[in-house]
Amino acid sequence: MTKLSVNINKIATLRNARGGNVPDLLQVAKDIQKFGAQGITIHPRPDERHIRYQDARDLRPIVYTEFNIEGNPQHNFIDLVLECKPEQVTLVPDAIGAITSSAGWDTMKNESYLTEVIAEFKRNGIRTSIFVDPVLKMIEGAKKTGTDRIELYTEAFAHQYGLGNQKAIEPYTQSAVLANEIGLGINAGHDLSLDNIKFFKDNITGLLEVSIGHALISEALYLGLENVVNEYLQKLK
Repeated sequence: MTKLSVNINKIATLRNARGGNVPDLLQVAKDIQKFGAQGITIHPRPDERHIRYQDARDLRPIVYTEFNIEGNPQHNFIDLVLECKPEQVTLVPDAIGAITSSAGWDTMKNESYLTEVIAEFKRNGIRTSIFVDPVLKMIEGAKKTGTDRIELYTEAFAHQYGLGNQKAIEPYTQSAVLANEIGLGINAGHDLSLDNIKFFKDNITGLLEVSIGHALISEALYLGLENVVNEYLQKLK
């Protein structure tokens, strides 16, 4: 079964809108795990507009499944990850001020930088994953950095699938074949939803984990958080 890691950034956004502690981020993380999700993902950004760095520290003793911290490996982020020691760190090349992730790494241009950062995390026993577009040369480049896994950036698939274009899965299928051949684990995320997750999972051999936030929290407004988590788990079997 492909594991479900729930990104709780949007819960933090809602909390921060009023300046208090409603909804309670820690309680939501506990509940999501109780509902059956196999991981909690957060993506702190430098301006802390949703997840705050202190949230990561507070969540560490709460998350008993898999804790995945995503972000651009600037100095403060690296220090935070080394302090919290999550089970997984996912490196994302976000520009400062970006609303959301919009591209994967150029793994050839950034090979030496990524190699250095990944080596530091692995020395500390933290599994590494890097965010990549479904481009074969970028996946080959990812292998050279020493990363354990890649996370396929799925926005292009989700958009095209929503328009009825099922062939949009093909670059991802090809990328998965290559990743499996060269020994990279495969994660995926960005705009995956209840509408497209089963089709994506069924076409990606060796898909280990999906990280889903915006769509899942939005769907939960209508269906309820427990129901939505369980629907994802059913589709990922």
